Amino acid sequence: MSLKSNLIKARGSLVFLVGLTVAFGTVYSLERVNPVAASRITAVIDVSSESEIPVVKRRILTNDEIQYATIAWQYFVKNTAPETGLVNSVSQFPAATLWDTSSYLLGLISAYKLDVVGKHEFSQRVGQLLDTLATMPLFDGQLPNKSYNTSNAAMVTYNNDPTTRGIGWSAIDIGRILVPFNVLVWHYPEYTHDVNRVLSNWNLALIVRDAEMIGAAVDSNNQTQYLQEGRLGYEEYAAKSLMLSGMDLSQAVDYRSNFEYVSINGVAVGTDLRTPEKFDALNAVVSEPYVLDGLEYGWDRYSRSLAYGVYRAQKARYDKTGVLTAVSEDNIDEAPYFVYNTVFANGKAWNAVAEDGTDASEFRSVSTKTVFGLHALYRTDYTRLLVNTVKASFDPEEGWYSGIYEASGKTNKALTANTNGIILESLHYIQFGPLLSRGRSAQVAMVEE
Repeated sequence: MSLKSNLIKARGSLVFLVGLTVAFGTVYSLERVNPVAASRITAVIDVSSESEIPVVKRRILTNDEIQYATIAWQYFVKNTAPETGLVNSVSQFPAATLWDTSSYLLGLISAYKLDVVGKHEFSQRVGQLLDTLATMPLFDGQLPNKSYNTSNAAMVTYNNDPTTRGIGWSAIDIGRILVPFNVLVWHYPEYTHDVNRVLSNWNLALIVRDAEMIGAAVDSNNQTQYLQEGRLGYEEYAAKSLMLSGMDLSQAVDYRSNFEYVSINGVAVGTDLRTPEKFDALNAVVSEPYVLDGLEYGWDRYSRSLAYGVYRAQKARYDKTGVLTAVSEDNIDEAPYFVYNTVFANGKAWNAVAEDGTDASEFRSVSTKTVFGLHALYRTDYTRLLVNTVKASFDPEEGWYSGIYEASGKTNKALTANTNGIILESLHYIQFGPLLSRGRSAQVAMVEE
């Protein structure tokens, strides 16, 4: 069956997808644990707290929220390369990854549905971007490179230096780009041909081995290294969209693989058993993959429970210490420029580390995109407090800043496609629900919070 046929078939397969993740086996209850700061509890995934998770209704955005969306869209106005339609991952730096291109495309779809962007601009932007993605060079002629120059769509290193061969591919990033592709095919079928034109150039079969996701990198001898990619949260999130294209990723999408709970401030938080020491990859627990799973898919039974644990742990830290907490991975406005602000990583609760694993505690921050995502999904008194804390963290002409540093209270003035795209997704969720939703089961209410 062709990829085009698979995508068309996928238009009716959302319920099947959710069913796959639910059907991996019987769910058992989590044993009671003492509220130790970071004690390990080996257990299967507990879903007994489902009745406690806030259920939010769709509603029309408030005037303030419409303004929030308009501000977020300004990032893309200022950072779109006219030659290619690609958007800078970080403001004024002419490079883009597929992950951030996905955030742009999902932000564009959200902005269009919220009437921030008109039909003509939406069509022009989608058409140009898909044309670029269909014609850009690929790593070893097989799959998208990890980074591209936005002005000419040439393959580059992460430092934006040109590279003829490329530096490898990210299975997680490719899985994410398939989310907006599926949204387009399901809700805007006039783009089905253009999406299929992109995918027909990509050898997606290389991403899968033994039902897991495989990424590629180039070593010091210019040899390609193939490695399992993804940790708890990100792995399952990316695998879901790849499965919609007919691939067997049953191992990658199973939250129970390599899983254990850790008790953090009395809250059981799901963590990944694959430690950096043994597997050479950070096993960070952050908000982002669970927020995206909710905003885009509407969660499955497992991701809903795990996401709520991550949220509750952050609120529990605030309740205990008075320190507002909403953590995720983020760009920052000074060296080391990118930090994983985590609920748990490398055996430590509330660990903040740079990409090389070094301590970055001084850069722990409240993440703007996380605040908007958590508020869209839960809308509690705590998320309202978070929104009130970050609601002035923007430049009206440039977009939303990445966050507020915990120690100093200063604004982290990094401007990124990911932050602003996720904010648009979050506002879309408030009014319309998940981006991949096919129905209108919930009535939209004109209410103020």
